[in-house]
Amino acid sequence: MLLKLQHITKSYNSIEKVERKPVLNDLSLELEQGETIAILGPSGSGKSTLLNIIGALDKPDSGNVIFNDNKINEFSDNQLTSFRNKEIGFIFQSHHLLPQCTVMENVLIPTLTIKKDKNCQNECRTKAMELIQQVGLWDHKDKFPGTLSGGECQRVAVIRALINNPRLLLADEPTGSLDRANAQAITELLLKLNEEFNTSLIMVTHAEAIGKQLEKNYQLVDGKLEKIK
Repeated sequence: MLLKLQHITKSYNSIEKVERKPVLNDLSLELEQGETIAILGPSGSGKSTLLNIIGALDKPDSGNVIFNDNKINEFSDNQLTSFRNKEIGFIFQSHHLLPQCTVMENVLIPTLTIKKDKNCQNECRTKAMELIQQVGLWDHKDKFPGTLSGGECQRVAVIRALINNPRLLLADEPTGSLDRANAQAITELLLKLNEEFNTSLIMVTHAEAIGKQLEKNYQLVDGKLEKIK
């Protein structure tokens, strides 16, 4: 088992700061290596909060996040940073590419946070070149994001998330800002890379048609996950 969420709860202060607003309530989930899961639900239901907890960007109020038999919610800050860099790939609705960097440079950015010798740096560059070719952007490798379409920028964001060989991809509405054709293309790309690299995938989406293409679907309702597929 790659990931286990055990009885996760999370709440935030209300706008009036009079009381805590519950977002996640006794939530549990299990994910196998290579498995794909879609989490559906309306805005404000806690989907992004859940991804942030899984990706160690936030901590639950109670419960355990167990990744590869390690309780990551008990990690130190340094351990959490290392965990995020090595084990998790993040993809967001907005591609968050650096406008001053080329496609190649953007793909390589996550590798800069990990100390690597020259051989490792060369391996990373070789992998970046292979990924860029794989998603059909080789002719754009030296271009800047401002010259690319939205779909092309999101393809760059996808392969950037894969450059450090993470075991888990977390995708937060990765197709939300794209038209139907590009949304489908990104979904197919994610599933293709999942199959090729055996990388697990958890995708948050509003689109049922997108979610149905993943192995399992859950609805986030009243802070808990209800399986719908």
